[in-house]
Parts: sequence; structure tokens; C-alpha cells
Amino acid sequence: MLGEDHSLTKEFPEYLNTIATLNSESAEFSAKAEQYDAIDKEVRVLELQDAPIDDQSMQKMKIERAELKDWLHHTLMSAHSS
Repeated sequence: MLGEDHSLTKEFPEYLNTIATLNSESAEFSAKAEQYDAIDKEVRVLELQDAPIDDQSMQKMKIERAELKDWLHHTLMSAHSS
């Protein structure tokens, strides 16, 4: 669906406390989470504007978002199980 919110808290609501903890305790996690949310917001805006950029640029953004999401999810799972 176009314009769908994939923010970190919407994608991983079961980790809300872990996200808050890592955001305050890990500069690396916080920076990557901020980058992920910024890319997600940019993709949503572009999708709602009928993607006024070329397909290759949009795909690159989506791939970067997916790679960040994978890293964040792995970090959340590791921190949650500790």
C-alpha cells in the first residue's frame, strides 16, 4: 500500500520498551533508528506524491530502509533476550 507507515514503533510494537532503552543507551542504535525513520518518512511522502523520482532512486531508498530495519531488528532481539 502506498504511503504506509513503516516507522520502527509501528513495525515492532512488541519492542517499545527495548526501543526506548536502546535509544537512550546506544548512540549507534539511536542514529540508525533516526536514519531508518527519516528514510521511511521520505519514501511515504514520495509515494503519496506519485513518486516524483526515478524508480532506481526509489528502489535504492527502499533497500537502504530494509537493510537498516534488519540491523535494528537484530539489535532489538539481542537486547530483548538479554
